[in-house]
Amino acid sequence: MGSKQIAQETFDEAVQENITEFEMEPEEAVREAVLQFESQGVDLSNIVKAVRPPASENGQRQKHQILQTLDLLSRAVAEPALAELPQLLSSFAAQCREQLAFRYLAGRNGAYPVVLCACQLASADRDLLLHALSTLSALLDGQPDLLDAAGRELLLRSLRERREDAEATLSALRCVRHACLKHEGNRQGLAQAGVLPLLTGAILRHGRSADVVKAAAAALRVMTFDDDIRVPFGHAHDHAKMIVLENDGLRVLIEAAKAFPDNPGVLSELCATLSRLCVRNEFCQDIVDLGGLNFLVTLLGDCREHPDVVRQVLGTIRAVAGNDNVKDALVDAGATELIVVAISQHLGNPQICEQGCAALCMLALRKPQSCSVIVEGGGALAALQAMRAHPREVAVQKQACMLIRNLVSRSRALSRPILEMGAESLICEARAAHRDCDDVARAALRDLGCAVELRELWTGQKGGLAQ
Repeated sequence: MGSKQIAQETFDEAVQENITEFEMEPEEAVREAVLQFESQGVDLSNIVKAVRPPASENGQRQKHQILQTLDLLSRAVAEPALAELPQLLSSFAAQCREQLAFRYLAGRNGAYPVVLCACQLASADRDLLLHALSTLSALLDGQPDLLDAAGRELLLRSLRERREDAEATLSALRCVRHACLKHEGNRQGLAQAGVLPLLTGAILRHGRSADVVKAAAAALRVMTFDDDIRVPFGHAHDHAKMIVLENDGLRVLIEAAKAFPDNPGVLSELCATLSRLCVRNEFCQDIVDLGGLNFLVTLLGDCREHPDVVRQVLGTIRAVAGNDNVKDALVDAGATELIVVAISQHLGNPQICEQGCAALCMLALRKPQSCSVIVEGGGALAALQAMRAHPREVAVQKQACMLIRNLVSRSRALSRPILEMGAESLICEARAAHRDCDDVARAALRDLGCAVELRELWTGQKGGLAQ
């Protein structure tokens, strides 16, 4: 993707020039403009790639459809014309959801204060508030910078005052998620203002609503992200601790899963969020003590036909296995066999292969007895099959190399059977094809007893570094 940016007006003028100067049809004019700018390295992800409506009879330049809708919405908010707002909000939200370029154009043209004002006008009208919050959610998707202090206060107030209303809670939760994704300032501001107990409280209060549980779990998970490249460091770890220690997050999530044994979507969200909370050794043990280990193992066996659930369960097992005692408990519970089955059954899915190899890698780390169980159960063979199936997937190759290395580093007797499976050639191929695999592949070959060149990258000489 290009790094250069242009204004919507620049793109529109180029399209119009193609139509008037080169007599192109509208669709051809748009395609030609796209090719022209992309060849120059311009990022068009935020550009509406459509022909602007022709000028009116008095020569006044027309706007794109979403801006015309925004003008109508602005007038309805200013009057205010409450009877017209539901339809206008729904229409504007639908256009925002079509693509990021539409909502970006609207955001650049003052949509946020208009929608925020609509939310404030709707505070006493439940149905209108649902429309307004839904529209705010659509507008914030991919544009968290739009949210300001007034918007954060609105969301918190909606979650508090409408806590018994599942639909209003759901709309507010979606706004929180979109506002916090890739925006550390919003995360910290909302966390400090008390959003975390409102998120876990939503799960407790509406534990039978699949949509609310999914949205609340997703919002909690986003609070643990560190994805805003504009800040040197975030509070992801602190937020995870707050969710667990101050809001009983682990228990809330594990208990919530019991109401949805046959809902893969909910189970997938809950597992994904659990994995983000395993930031301390004791938290991993807490999951076991709360029955989470049996839940994960059972889920991996029962939901093997649902790839999303399998992937998230494997990710959670990988996370909780950071605790050495939990490693032993997982192996004793038969997790290794189920992981091997998951990899084999979903061999064509690179994400499952990656997470499966990573989970086995963690279970093997510093555990020689577990390494024997994994190899005897087909874990090494499954990892090598994953390498053969996905030669271009660097993540799969890297995790498989790390697994092989962990299996043999303290159990050299396992080297021969793994080599007989064809490990050496596959690891050498991974090393040659992927630069990121070089170190782990070299370590795996070394611990397998294969001939491998070990280069000294640098040495310190006379207080300095010499290559």
